[in-house]
Amino acid sequence: MVFAPAWGPPGTQERKRMHILSLVTQKGGSGKSTIASSLAIAAHQAGERVFIIDMDPQASLLRWYKTRRNKKDIAVEAVTPGKLPSAVKALEKSGVTLVIIDTPGTESPTTTAAMKVSDLCIIPSRPNVFDLWASENTRKTIRSLRKEYAFLLNQCPPAQQSARVEQGSQALQAMGALLTPLISARVDHQEASRQGLGVTEAAPHGEAAGEMTALWRSIKRRMNKGKTKPAPARGSAAKTLRKAA
Repeated sequence: MVFAPAWGPPGTQERKRMHILSLVTQKGGSGKSTIASSLAIAAHQAGERVFIIDMDPQASLLRWYKTRRNKKDIAVEAVTPGKLPSAVKALEKSGVTLVIIDTPGTESPTTTAAMKVSDLCIIPSRPNVFDLWASENTRKTIRSLRKEYAFLLNQCPPAQQSARVEQGSQALQAMGALLTPLISARVDHQEASRQGLGVTEAAPHGEAAGEMTALWRSIKRRMNKGKTKPAPARGSAAKTLRKAA
């Protein structure tokens, strides 16, 4: 049974449309869970009623939630693929405005189930060729389901726009939309996760917090538009991927 958020149903207030975003990739180690937790907090701080669904067998977000002191502002629960559609309906009735789904780092029926219910699929990718290749496979699956997607370049070197990061950006832009800003590899992310916090809570004035706040704004604008950006021809993406290698 899905956890009932502390705020309860929306009552007489105007009900906002609930958005669902999932973090999906066929490559492990891309930082999906870290992004999901901090993004959830940033969205909550911006006024969203957030619920996290942890579908990753590693259950990183459930463990993160157990260490969190404040368990009333957001909620985290594991949901099986078969129960996901009914869970989504229950959350919408309860007044949730944003559902964030974390998925396994492999191609699986669990990941496909998350994609099917999502308004936006976010594909995190580190700036290396193996993640770029894997993201292309993930993109193909999402497109087969006719779902909207956007790439997120994560764990970038803090030194702005190294040649490797620039090549990675070009490769992902050639394959579809690229969310901004790029997320740099900073120690604040690890410290926040260890404490059961989002990076905007652990170091609210840090650069990592600024990136996460800006990322949420970018995602929010994209979901509100509700339009899928068509990817260019495969040839241009493949060519850029080879250059990024």
